[in-house]
Amino acid sequence: MVKKLLFFVLIFVSFSWASVYKSNCVSCHNRLPVSIDKYFYRYLLKYSSQKAVNEAMTNYLKNPNKDTTIMPDAFISRFGVKKATTLSDKDLQKALDEYWEIYKVFGKLK
Repeated sequence: MVKKLLFFVLIFVSFSWASVYKSNCVSCHNRLPVSIDKYFYRYLLKYSSQKAVNEAMTNYLKNPNKDTTIMPDAFISRFGVKKATTLSDKDLQKALDEYWEIYKVFGKLK
């Protein structure tokens, strides 16, 4: 009985430490043929700064539609427009901050 309880506590703790980004973004994007970093680079090419990328992604994720997507028409025709995020503003910001830190190119280019 103690082993089972310890097992469930460990599982709960591991899920509570999982990042919002990994558990809510990566888990779905791993099912698509386009890796998640490609979305980041498309946003970065169009919006340039962290603030502008963050704002554009937040707006899109809260209210996704065909007119504001950065993905090509062929991608949208094949996979459709995503559903609006159910994340709170705080969790969405955490996820976007982690996404930025992982894929940003600033300070990494030589």
